[in-house]
Amino acid sequence: MKLGMVGTGYVGLVTGTCFAEMGNDVICVDIDKNKIENLKKGIIPIYEPGLEKLVRKNYEKGSLSFTTEIKEAVSKSDIIFIAVGTPQSEDGSADLGYVLEVAKSIGRYIDHNLIVVDKSTVPVGTAQKVKDTIQKELDKRFKGKAPFDFDVVSNPEFLKEGDAVSDFMKPDRVVVGADSRESLEIMKELYRPFTLNHERFISMDVKSAEMTKYTANAMLATKISFMNEIANICELVGADVNMVRIGIGSDRRIGYYFIYPGIGWGGSCFPKDVRALEKTALDYGYEPKIIKAVSEVNERQKHKLVEKIVDRFGKPLEGKCFAVWGLAFKPQTDDMREAPSIVTAKELIKLGAKIKAYDPEAMENAKNFWLKDLKNIEYCDNKYDTLNDSDAMLLITEWKEFRSPDFYEIKKRLKQPVIFDGRNQYNREVLSQLEFEYYQIGVR
Repeated sequence: MKLGMVGTGYVGLVTGTCFAEMGNDVICVDIDKNKIENLKKGIIPIYEPGLEKLVRKNYEKGSLSFTTEIKEAVSKSDIIFIAVGTPQSEDGSADLGYVLEVAKSIGRYIDHNLIVVDKSTVPVGTAQKVKDTIQKELDKRFKGKAPFDFDVVSNPEFLKEGDAVSDFMKPDRVVVGADSRESLEIMKELYRPFTLNHERFISMDVKSAEMTKYTANAMLATKISFMNEIANICELVGADVNMVRIGIGSDRRIGYYFIYPGIGWGGSCFPKDVRALEKTALDYGYEPKIIKAVSEVNERQKHKLVEKIVDRFGKPLEGKCFAVWGLAFKPQTDDMREAPSIVTAKELIKLGAKIKAYDPEAMENAKNFWLKDLKNIEYCDNKYDTLNDSDAMLLITEWKEFRSPDFYEIKKRLKQPVIFDGRNQYNREVLSQLEFEYYQIGVR
């Protein structure tokens, strides 16, 4: 099929590339000329395992192309995806400005039957707004009925950063909301190569599809925040949340996924989507108490590690230096949006401490954007160099290279053998035998 993908961010680039890999002709559009020129050279704007190789491969064989001209994509495509950002507005709602601007452009240039797909994460009712926007542009162009038809469908993405290519190629489910049977069948055929081994295509009405994305992320975020609440209670009563997790996870109705205690979730999806769902409920006159609490618990949890550090060292923290392992909000990505590391770093420095940080992928983002205005932070070339002259090591992001470190080397380099583990990665008994002071989440 001939596809257009408007937006070459995380969702658009992964989606367009994977469709091209299955033999479709895909044109990716972005207004950022520098990004488009880099993509033509095989330089991708994000870190996502396996993506760069696929982009280069499909661009070289001609199934994937890049342009800054949306008119070209609209005129050459049978299906065009809107995969632009929906940043959070001040009131918590999703800003649809970019989405509707793309819809206007489609309305200006559409000249044949076309399926328009909302791939961006958008609130209920957006498909209708996109449809109305396109129709308004068509009404300007044609006094009577346009000599072609278009349809707007919802196709939310469920990609995990760090595993997005695999998620797209082997999806748990493909959700498509459409009011037209014909459009639904075309979308089903488009996704058929990804669902051959098992029927994963789930069709529904447009509003239900729009709601599904927010509900999925809110549910996962709720599990994490709930477990962090339990972790905090465990510390107070003297229980071990690691044992509690094993005890409840064995129940098949609960399972082990997303019940790991820690210092909170971040990224582009959970924070924004939970707040947007809350705002949607409020707009319709309903107060979503659980959803509101999910965000509140998470924001409070991001301060947990600093609280433990202050309990151990007192405050202020002048003269203290801390080795920070991990800056990205999760492993296998360079994304630092709403990462717990930002809160931890800013609070420690505000209290007078110095920081030595290392992350396998996110340090450039930290230096150039997220932590660029912070003084008293040094970036190191490897994890062990952060330990030199540091008073303690802080594990923030559970990258694989942090999972089995040389604890003898850590002990040798630190001023004193102290570890604050924000992800409960290490064996408490082993570290006790090595005479470490070891602090976890949810353990007194």
